[in-house]
Amino acid sequence: MDIKTFKVERWMNEYEDDCTYNLAETCIDSLTVRELTEMAGLDTAEFMNELADTRLTYGHIFGSPELLEGIAGLYGELIRPEHVVPMHGAIGANNHVIMALIDPSDNMVSVMPTYQQHYSIPESIGAEVRILNLNLENHFLPDIDKLKELVDENTKMITMNSPNNPSGSLIPKDVMEQVIEVARSVGAYVLCDEVYRGISEDGSYMYSVVDLYEKGISVGSMSKSWSMAGVRLGWIVTRDMDLIHRFHERRDYDTISCAVIDDKLAALALANKDKIIERNRAILLKNRQILDDWVNATPEVYYQRPVAGTTALVYYKKDMPSRELCDKLMKSKGVLFTPGECFEMEGAVRIGYAFDPEVLQKGLDLFTEFLHEY
Repeated sequence: MDIKTFKVERWMNEYEDDCTYNLAETCIDSLTVRELTEMAGLDTAEFMNELADTRLTYGHIFGSPELLEGIAGLYGELIRPEHVVPMHGAIGANNHVIMALIDPSDNMVSVMPTYQQHYSIPESIGAEVRILNLNLENHFLPDIDKLKELVDENTKMITMNSPNNPSGSLIPKDVMEQVIEVARSVGAYVLCDEVYRGISEDGSYMYSVVDLYEKGISVGSMSKSWSMAGVRLGWIVTRDMDLIHRFHERRDYDTISCAVIDDKLAALALANKDKIIERNRAILLKNRQILDDWVNATPEVYYQRPVAGTTALVYYKKDMPSRELCDKLMKSKGVLFTPGECFEMEGAVRIGYAFDPEVLQKGLDLFTEFLHEY
């Protein structure tokens, strides 16, 4: 199988360990095990002693009851534990869904920009991928008329990404319902990468595609909104039990089970989700304002203000390719961004903002210096 280089991951691998100010980070400030246990009202030493006695077996092949209930609890009342398939991160979940459902004879629609899995994996197996471009002028939301032009009777799947990586846009419910109507007209699945879902600006419930569509497929993980990227645990959720069976059948070949300790830590976090959401919303709202204030005060840049997720796509007014800009910025200032080129875009960079506010502010100020110098 010939597959394209995964640009964003290769970029992060190259620079992430050497930067001083990591504004390419996409996870909300990572939790320690101590912070997690204290949130849960547990004695950390006792918890670690119990963990030390955990047998390192395969554990619950399809996920522990506590984990399945915790994940199901992130969705609306239609979702039950049997609708959940735990995977090795969202990256494993996305790959699993695409490889289980897409054949070389199929076509599928993917939005762009988005995580590269959604178009490079199906391309690698010979499927036709039709791109639905999102743009600043349309607030990085799907154009329904263009989507209608892209689908036909051979369209197996439409993939969305909401909240969007890298722009931070969130597809309104009424627009997603229109996407679903297009999918339903040709019998297509809708895979929605919802790894940044879970924390709304106003504290309200953030809907999922599986709340709205019987052939909807949601992918999530413990990494972004839940501050636990080191727990390599993600999931697939769908109400379609035929799909659940299909995913379980394939899972025997490429996953078997998730790690016992990952399962325990994720289940503990989800049992205390309200406390994590409270912590993480405070981080997001504070830092989103820092980012917005900086953009408004910096005439060399502009953007669509993110309303969800942890990243923003910031355009710069310099005649310089994004990879060259990010490389020079890293080497001269120690500030790490992600080039727009990693998302097949130019003239823009992806900035993460959900961590230490002092690091965020310093990194942005150094970028301002860099823009003035160049």
